[in-house]
Amino acid sequence: MIEQQLLGPQEIRELADMLGIRPTKTLGQNFVIDPNTIRRIVAAANIKPDETVLEVGPGLGSLTLGILDAAQDMVAVEIDPPLAAQLPHTIAKFRPGSEARIDVVLNDAMKVTELPKTPTALVANLPYNVAVPVLIHLFAQFDSIQHALVMVQDEVADRLSAQPGSKIYGVPSVKANWFCEVQKAGVIGTNVFWPAPKIKSGLVAFQRRTQPLSYVPRELIFAIVDAAFAQRRKTLRAALATWAGSSALAGEVLDHAGIDSSLRGEKLDIHAFVKIAESAAELNIGDQLDVRSIAAQGKHA
Repeated sequence: MIEQQLLGPQEIRELADMLGIRPTKTLGQNFVIDPNTIRRIVAAANIKPDETVLEVGPGLGSLTLGILDAAQDMVAVEIDPPLAAQLPHTIAKFRPGSEARIDVVLNDAMKVTELPKTPTALVANLPYNVAVPVLIHLFAQFDSIQHALVMVQDEVADRLSAQPGSKIYGVPSVKANWFCEVQKAGVIGTNVFWPAPKIKSGLVAFQRRTQPLSYVPRELIFAIVDAAFAQRRKTLRAALATWAGSSALAGEVLDHAGIDSSLRGEKLDIHAFVKIAESAAELNIGDQLDVRSIAAQGKHA
């Protein structure tokens, strides 16, 4: 099998010069210029030949070409108009005959609610400042995505894959675990990007859970997670007081769930937060949803 050409430093700079593009911090643009890194990312993504892959922020197309070599179809969501307009031409030049296998969507990934194809996988190089909200939005919006591999700032990768009890375990860790089993899949150096960032990047792998963790809505669980981590040093009883309506009610929910109210949120995994949410639903305690009807529906499901 002949190895297809991937974009290196010369091709990336030529494309950027042609478009008059200089990477911007606002959009978090750091273009991958090392073909071996692209091969490493694609291999780690475990893309099957019959899959449709969603890529967010394809930029100049270096990762796009690698994904296209492995997948059946692609959807690329790009927020920058010149980059979105150029990508089909890049595909036509470097992968002639493959143009029909990719749809380019000019949009903000945080605002995407529908796509021209149904993605089964997500592979992306995400700017650190939007990585977590983009991931949560896409996992929530497209339940067809069964697995993902993203490259983010190394610190963000550590937070996403952190375990309970860690100092960096927090809201991103818990919310990502609602959707998927999460693990860190590697570290990428700075010299494979243009411009080179100051901090290394990390690869994070996600595998969609086969069954929902609970009958209660995700929004209820996430509201409890947000409250638990709003002030990390507070006990759960104190942290959930405002959400529940009082410290006493928060204690009642936690006791019913079998959770020690003197613990802090950072000690709980997603399953413990699910127990708290189900307890709140059963006791009809909490101020953002009609939890009683939710509990009734769940028990009779």
